[in-house]
Amino acid sequence: MELTPMVSVADLDAALMQSTTMPVLLFKHSDTCGISEMAFDEMRAHLQGRPFSVCYGLITVQTGRHVSDEVVRRLGVRHESPQVILVRDGKVLWHASHHHVTAEEIESALREHVPPA
Repeated sequence: MELTPMVSVADLDAALMQSTTMPVLLFKHSDTCGISEMAFDEMRAHLQGRPFSVCYGLITVQTGRHVSDEVVRRLGVRHESPQVILVRDGKVLWHASHHHVTAEEIESALREHVPPA
């Protein structure tokens, strides 16, 4: 699995629908922010191990602001960037932002909320 770009609200619709059968981890990224680039590196490190059955979505805020805004509206999580949001059954299980977006914290949250693959 890898990060699937989410460029439209239809992509978000599909991800939220998919969350009824498999957890979805949304990653909001700013391509102009150094902290976000470090978080992206942490996300890549997490993806190398991939011990969990999770779908991953990437929302780049510069090109997908409308998708990011819709995430706020539907999930009720205030926008931050970088940010990760774990969703199951269309509901937020966990979220983190900025320096808390690390491979270790993501994996800890997944161990708590998602059975291993």
